[in-house]
Parts: sequence; C-alpha cells; structure tokens
Amino acid sequence: MAVNRKDFLKKACITGACLCGFGGIAFANDVEDELISRDSEPDPGKHLIQGWTANLLANLNSEIEPEKFRNLIKKNAVIHFNELKMKDMLKDFIGNPDKFIAFISEKWGWKIEFDKSAGVLIADENKSYCVCPMVNQDERIGSAVMCNCSEGFAEKMFSEVFGKPVKAEVISSVLKGDKSCKYKITV
Repeated sequence: MAVNRKDFLKKACITGACLCGFGGIAFANDVEDELISRDSEPDPGKHLIQGWTANLLANLNSEIEPEKFRNLIKKNAVIHFNELKMKDMLKDFIGNPDKFIAFISEKWGWKIEFDKSAGVLIADENKSYCVCPMVNQDERIGSAVMCNCSEGFAEKMFSEVFGKPVKAEVISSVLKGDKSCKYKITV
C-alpha cells in the first residue's frame, strides 16, 4: 500500500517526527532532517496554499502597522501548537526547564544559552533552513513575517515549560538571510 505525501506528513507530525523543530518532542528517536524534503511526490495543493499565504502576508504587511501585524501573525502559532498536541508533549518538562533544554539540545540539535540570573535564554535552532511547514524554501514560497508565528510558538512552548508567561523575540532568521533562526526568551 502506497503512502501519499499528505498522509506521511500528517503521521510524521502526529508522532513528533515533524521537521518543524518543535514536533520532535513526542518521541526521542533521531529523525533525518532530509526525510520529508526529499519526498519526490509533488503536492501542488501545498504549493498553492504556501504561495497564496505568502502573497496575503506580503500584502497585509504593507497595509497594517508593523506591531499590529506582528501580533496578528504571532497569534496564529496556536494552530500549529495545538496540531502537534504540544501541551501533552511538554508535560514531562513543565517546571523543569533544564531537562527541556537538555532534550532540545540533544534531540533537536538546538544550541541554548541560558543566563538564569538575568532570566534570558537564547535558543538557536542551529539549522541553515527554515523549519516552518508554511514555508517552502525550494520554491522560494514564504515570507519572513512567518517568523512572527514561530516567535509565538516559541513563546507558548517556553511559557508551558517555565510554568509562567515568557516573552519570545526572533533575533535572527534564515528567511531574513541569517545563518540560523534564534529566539531570545525572557522569563
């Protein structure tokens, strides 16, 4: 029985093998980063959605005041967060940020610097490509404004782990030409 790309991606996210960088928490198995990107089965529907979304975001970005737009996009992180069932995935890390930091360092390959006295954590995804499932790097479909959604995701994730609201800010982004995506998390 052949598995189509859509079913494969759905199962990958459900099992935590999603390459978004956040989905790997469900299972501690190492997953090859190229697994999904090498999938040769085209998905024109996904390209249409990515292109349409990128165009909409670019137009909204030029029409809406920057801070309002940033917050609007950031709020959409809840969709991906809930789709990945992150609350369930994070439950073993709540109140134990050191355990979570060790996990994402080991399993996701993230580089973390945490100044506990200042309450500032720098989380570097340590990847040379955008992990956002809404962005298609190969087709250049995407917009750096999507980084605001990732910022919201990081904020929700670390708020859950720390057991209190945190502030997340994208400080570097592959989509903006940086080497990797980094977040400043203020506890």
